[in-house]
Amino acid sequence: MGSEGWMEATGQVVAGAGETVDRRRLRERTNAYCIRSPDGASLQFAMPLLIPGLLPAGIDPRGADGAAGVIIDEVKQAVAADTRLRPLGGLDTAWPARYAAGIEPVTLVHSDAAIGSELWKPDAENLFGPDGLHCTVRGAVPYPGRPEKRAIREIAETVAALARGIGHVMHRIPPGDLAAAATLSLDQKLLRTHLPSMGLVCFIGDGTLPARSYTRFRQHYRVAGPKEGVHVPFVCPEEIGPIEVELPASGRSVTGLGIRRREVLAIAGSNAQGKTTLLNAIRAGEDDHAEGDGRELVVAVRGARMAEAGGQHLNGADVSLFFRSLPPGMSGTPKAAFGQGSGSMTMAVQICTAVREEAPLLLIDEDRGAANLLVRSTLQEEDVTPLSEILAERPEALGDTACVVATSSLDTLIARADRILVLRGHSAGAISAEAFRAAYLTYLKRCAQMTKNGII
Repeated sequence: MGSEGWMEATGQVVAGAGETVDRRRLRERTNAYCIRSPDGASLQFAMPLLIPGLLPAGIDPRGADGAAGVIIDEVKQAVAADTRLRPLGGLDTAWPARYAAGIEPVTLVHSDAAIGSELWKPDAENLFGPDGLHCTVRGAVPYPGRPEKRAIREIAETVAALARGIGHVMHRIPPGDLAAAATLSLDQKLLRTHLPSMGLVCFIGDGTLPARSYTRFRQHYRVAGPKEGVHVPFVCPEEIGPIEVELPASGRSVTGLGIRRREVLAIAGSNAQGKTTLLNAIRAGEDDHAEGDGRELVVAVRGARMAEAGGQHLNGADVSLFFRSLPPGMSGTPKAAFGQGSGSMTMAVQICTAVREEAPLLLIDEDRGAANLLVRSTLQEEDVTPLSEILAERPEALGDTACVVATSSLDTLIARADRILVLRGHSAGAISAEAFRAAYLTYLKRCAQMTKNGII
């Protein structure tokens, strides 16, 4: 069969594996394949399986991805102890670390974003249906030689045994654990749909643990797991107005911070206090998380936008909210700009696009932003209007879009916030906008006096 023989033999492996293969979902060369590894030492495979079983009575199917997540997590934990499951982590190959993504822990239950696609987790390929658990498994075994009858039979038996091992784990999980996971998932989904009627775009529950631990497989904050070691939980300070929310599926009442439609919320504080981490948690609130992730009670409406500095070629972009004229090297008009945009021009495009498309939430991080688009400096040209002045003079320009800004030094922008959350020692506090403006004015007077005295 030549060098591609195992790929061509995939159909025979499917036939030999019997009823364990989910034939209705099978797509050869996509979710069903056998192929020799580049180093020739292993046979890598993928196969859609159907593990028969019913969801425990009383579980709402809309939260079934939570139950699927519990099963997948339990299977991963059993890999080392159950010989049938060892291929999931390639444990019997010469280089099992190459296949460790298959057994990497994941606390992400559902995301509309295409993140962590190489990880085994609940998604369109791994879900609970009326007939059982549909799951696409990937793994590796030591290379068995050319795809002759005996080797094909061995791989087919490996796939069938893998399905039996998954089924064994699935059926030993207490129904109450599956029900609790499904309810938690459904709580997040339903609350997300209810937020607009509450006048909110995001809710951050008290006790949230936003900090993340990254691994070589989970390097993006939305799929990363909870931080290990000391981790300060978020608690909404009384001064900023905590709210109480009833979770729709479980009926539990929880307290926390509600981010309101159209408001400007500043997340302020000194360096390395967790501002970006909390901002990331808000964006991750578009996803559903399993118990233990730390962000189970962070729920945000979908459609949030990030505005960041960067280089972007503009092809008729509208930046008129910020620019009255275009800088040299660009053509067109502020309503239809052409050419290579600067960092601030690119950020302006992103903000204008978010407002025009009525994004519910706009997120800005000072560390990744263009400061000259956010606040005015002494030398800044008059034909550029920074965000802080737009918020002061015509806040209606942002429409219904709420804006959350993480910053430590952009005092002029903080002064324009409706509410100011202050992080100190990773704990949340607050200061009223009026008190901050008074403190800022005192600071400016002190700077003016120091300048007058020749100190600065």
